[in-house]
Amino acid sequence: MVAFPETANVRAAEPDAYAGAATTSALAPRGTSAIDSPALAAGTIRARAASENFPVVLWGLPRALREALLSLYDFARLVDQLGDDAEGDRMAGLDALSEDLLRIREGEPRHPILRRLAPVVRRHDLPIEPLERLIEANRRDQSLVAIASWDDLLESCRYSANPVGELVLALFGCASPHTIELSDAICSALQIVEHCQDVREDVERGRVYLPAEDLVRLGCAREDLDRAPTSLRLRRVVSLQVDRARGLLARTDALLAELRGLAVPLVAAYAAGGLATCDALERHGFDVTSQAIRPTRRAFVRRWSALLWRRWIRPGHGGRR
Repeated sequence: MVAFPETANVRAAEPDAYAGAATTSALAPRGTSAIDSPALAAGTIRARAASENFPVVLWGLPRALREALLSLYDFARLVDQLGDDAEGDRMAGLDALSEDLLRIREGEPRHPILRRLAPVVRRHDLPIEPLERLIEANRRDQSLVAIASWDDLLESCRYSANPVGELVLALFGCASPHTIELSDAICSALQIVEHCQDVREDVERGRVYLPAEDLVRLGCAREDLDRAPTSLRLRRVVSLQVDRARGLLARTDALLAELRGLAVPLVAAYAAGGLATCDALERHGFDVTSQAIRPTRRAFVRRWSALLWRRWIRPGHGGRR
């Protein structure tokens, strides 16, 4: 964690400025369901994969497995796009998607992304509940103004991020209470790092995911959240979240030690993307409001190689030969 010099006479933000989700954010009008928004077209959703911090799939995987992972990604991105950017009544759209999700087990879903996902769920007997939790995360986001505490942020990740890890583990036949617990830590870290990257974008949507208790304690006023370059106060808050995310990502070795086969390089790639993003945020001095900070391919490969080295080659560091 980068150490910042103390700033004299910093005005503490009022706690009420960041108080939880008591106020409804006027993000979407009631009326026409947002599920029909052009932004939710299948091709548009899939194109977003290239902008992620980590590779959604590894191209060395068998084609059927690649398509299964992409189908899961498409659903998760569909829900996020519906909750964040779609025009129309987003709550109605999320409800419609939830109803359509129930058709996966029996019947034929209406949305093309769900129609692609249905055979994957049936073939691998994937649980529906994590998919429902992703929808619930975006329902909650419709009234979210701020996150009160670190614990509340982790609870938010339980809905918005952790279900994806559970589904990936289930797809590879590696899901157990222990592996899910370790995966939850990594997925939460990935979500937290993304919140750090998207501070200004989230504020434009009327949301603040950085814990209010940290903003208040470190003297960060609300106007700091969309001011460029990033204030010293906000840099401290972001640095703290990145440091916490690194702590969660430190559980990657333990998870990789429990996995076998193709799950190892894939999960290592996800974690490597998170670690490389932490490195990029630190390298840019946590200036998240004046630039889009993304990891380089070289930094990702370095982190990925290190994780695989410890898992497969170097004895006594979380892996087996």
